[in-house]
Amino acid sequence: MFMTILAAPILTGLLTLLSVHPLHVTVTEIEMDEKEKQLEITMRVFVDDLEQTMRNKFRQPALDILKPNNGLTVDQMMSDYLHSHFRILLDAKPQQIKYLGHETDGDAFVFYLEVTHLKKWKNIEILNNGMMETFDDQSNLVHVSVQEELHSLRLTANTPSGKLTFEAK
Repeated sequence: MFMTILAAPILTGLLTLLSVHPLHVTVTEIEMDEKEKQLEITMRVFVDDLEQTMRNKFRQPALDILKPNNGLTVDQMMSDYLHSHFRILLDAKPQQIKYLGHETDGDAFVFYLEVTHLKKWKNIEILNNGMMETFDDQSNLVHVSVQEELHSLRLTANTPSGKLTFEAK
């Protein structure tokens, strides 16, 4: 009972701290499609975090990311933004990333990208420094799946890129 009495104020304090200091995170999943010889990429980004980043980028404090009125669509803004903040190298060779589009899923955007016409590779290096210019606590999680093998990275302002190695099969 004593632990329950002490735990309630601690839990309340933690919940208050979390509501004042939200978590800034994106999740990117990269899957190697062996048959099509391409990387299929899905990136999930919170709408409010992206909106704040785009407001800063375009210097438009009233920008509504769901209905932008700056003459650009969400796809145009994100295609340009990701070109500057998201890169993939396979065996140290930069890859052309094609932006396919997006959809909304609750309070998040889901962006779709791909890298096509791939040859065999062993190492993948990923730069994802998206939204780090807006949020100094931003974490960009990246999960890469090749056949049955899954590796993950947590990219931050101190380490905005990381390298993974997959066994040749």
